[in-house]
Amino acid sequence: MVYKPVEAADREEIRERQTALLQETVERAYENVPFYREALDERGVSPSDIDGVEDVTRLPMTTKEDFRAEYPDGLFAVDDEAVRRIHASSGTTGKPKIVSYTDDDIDVWSEVVARSLAASGAGASDTVQNAYGYGLFTGGLGLHYGAEELGATVIPIGSGQTQRQVELMIDLDSDVFTCTPSYALYLAETAEEMGHDPADLPISTIIFGAEPCTDPMRVEIEARLGVEGIDIYGLSEIIGPGVSCECREAQDGLHIWEDHFYPEVVDPQTGEPLEAGEEGELVITTLTKEALPVLRYRTGDLTTLEYEECACGRTMVRMDNVTGRTDDLLIVRGVNLYPSEIEHTVLDIDGVAPHYRIDLYEEENLDVLELTIELAADSERDPEAVETEIRTRLKNVLAFTPDELELVEPGSIGRTEVGKVQRVFDHR
Repeated sequence: MVYKPVEAADREEIRERQTALLQETVERAYENVPFYREALDERGVSPSDIDGVEDVTRLPMTTKEDFRAEYPDGLFAVDDEAVRRIHASSGTTGKPKIVSYTDDDIDVWSEVVARSLAASGAGASDTVQNAYGYGLFTGGLGLHYGAEELGATVIPIGSGQTQRQVELMIDLDSDVFTCTPSYALYLAETAEEMGHDPADLPISTIIFGAEPCTDPMRVEIEARLGVEGIDIYGLSEIIGPGVSCECREAQDGLHIWEDHFYPEVVDPQTGEPLEAGEEGELVITTLTKEALPVLRYRTGDLTTLEYEECACGRTMVRMDNVTGRTDDLLIVRGVNLYPSEIEHTVLDIDGVAPHYRIDLYEEENLDVLELTIELAADSERDPEAVETEIRTRLKNVLAFTPDELELVEPGSIGRTEVGKVQRVFDHR
């Protein structure tokens, strides 16, 4: 069931709405943000030149480097008095990307997260246990406000405190759990250590985001915890979580809420737009943000777009699960690899646990890649047979063989209770 009728609107109606909103956004950015005024003037484009949403390609692109260059508030389009909330990116290097919200922006954010929760099957009668971090990270408060907008009960426990998460989940009969995919698996491990069968926990839905989740990891989450796993997508620079979400009925891509965010997919190298169904870098333009309108933001996320009507009845475009990031590309002795490709290739092998790490070194001016993978706790397979299958599949699927492959005992690879899991350690 759709949360708002616009989710199932005719495509022509959606396009007309986007055109009007894009014109308003470009005008707002030009009049109030010197960065965009200069960029548009350099391209010889004025707001009056935007006759339709198809003119979006005439606009300049925005990058994370632009956010950092304009730190802290150079991209804001409103005075300080109108800003009601400040958040920042969860980046670990350089200056964070500062983002701002007006009262109306917070209302929009709450509404698109509520849509996402409704698409996942959650309702007003549910209890949502929110294990995303609260604070400058947009995950915690974004999911919190959206759940309240939906009318659900919220348990704002935040990240970490995993034993307490399990206890509260049982005691309060939580229906929905929100977290990163890696934390969902850590929760299952902790529940087992506490003497509980993870599949007997009361939650029926896990809404995961903030990290890529491959199909093998989703299968593991759903099997271990006896839940439906729903992927939600967002990023601070655009609004936070709630840019798109899977629907429970189909789980066939994430619906982008196109009346607020206009998506494109471009060639990561040239920036040229690609056709529907072609994989490339996701680019998003905000259509309703007041405090921080963003034109053609290069997300760095690799995906495809599908415009056919979904089995759930929603007509809004679906993006495929993110397969990797342009800045996660590993180049090892001339071979291009994304960590998600390695994960997708090996994690569905019998006897392998969904925990791994990649270490990169330089020896005698050559790149060296070491791959460490955990064995599944319940596996009865010979580790040597597992190793042989991993090497064979990597060679056949990715034309790649790690310099060193080590299989380790269950629990050997470090877990994270707070924040995003780190898979790649570059020592070069």
